[in-house]
Amino acid sequence: MSALVTQVGVLHNALVPSLGVHAALSLGTYAIARVARRVELKDWLWPSGLVINAWYQALRPAIYSDRPVGLVLKSLPWTQQLLLGGVTVWGTRLFYRIVSRSLRRGTDDPRYEAVRNDSSWWNTALFSVFGMEAIAQALIGLSWGIPISNPIGARTTSIVTPPSAQIASVVHDVAVGLFAAGLAMETLADYQLESHKQNSSSSALQRSGVWSIVRHPNYLGDALVHASFPLLAYAASSLNVYSLIGPAANYLFLRLVGGDKENEASQEQRYRESNPSKLRQLEEWRGEKNSFWPGLKELGNVWVWGLVALGGAGVGVERYLKTLSPMP
Repeated sequence: MSALVTQVGVLHNALVPSLGVHAALSLGTYAIARVARRVELKDWLWPSGLVINAWYQALRPAIYSDRPVGLVLKSLPWTQQLLLGGVTVWGTRLFYRIVSRSLRRGTDDPRYEAVRNDSSWWNTALFSVFGMEAIAQALIGLSWGIPISNPIGARTTSIVTPPSAQIASVVHDVAVGLFAAGLAMETLADYQLESHKQNSSSSALQRSGVWSIVRHPNYLGDALVHASFPLLAYAASSLNVYSLIGPAANYLFLRLVGGDKENEASQEQRYRESNPSKLRQLEEWRGEKNSFWPGLKELGNVWVWGLVALGGAGVGVERYLKTLSPMP
């Protein structure tokens, strides 16, 4: 019974403040988006809100006491520092990508054209869209919010621990490598897509580079990044059961709400109306490549092994950074 109470306490300590942060951010973003008639501002909030909340969780001891910020950050164990740094790097890169693309386009995302001037949609969107995304963000952030906000509580309530220090070290390296490979996949997918748009005919789909692995490498890379967070916690004996909600919620969001299905549905509609050639290519591509998870034949894809190498490089960088840290 006491273990259950402790588990609930750890969840409450991370989830309730997160809900407050994301609700406030979503409310402010909704107000600005409605005035500006730019639905895509909610997309700006997705990565930035998660980074803001991660730092809020880390700095709560400084916010609600007189402890210096520097001391609070230095007192975080190495795994918690990695989680905070990883979320910050991931979110900052994605925020830059979304905002820079939006500013270049100058108008709202084409996916939102049908609703941005619809007053009835805006009247319900605060709760049905912005509010639901705030809840999703709070749940996704649990995978790092629990160990960052309460390192001791996360260790106390860990549901499973590595059987040996050697296995813990291997799992730690796998988690770092998974994060590095996923981040590299996201970054390369965005870069290659932009380069393709600038340098080739508008009648051709981008299907080379990491886009030769799956049809949505940016979403797969994002899922790999989020899967790395509970693995890091497990390696540090800090895997709270609620931390598993984060990657699961993110995966479901990518697959069922705002990810590959929504993206391809929007593509199909636009291509059917204005570019039959691209529609035929999309239909062919669906027969050749999986949408999200690679098929076994991709083991022969050089880009897969390139990402594995980048993951290994990430492990090397993390080991070097750890030598510079005062934490044991």
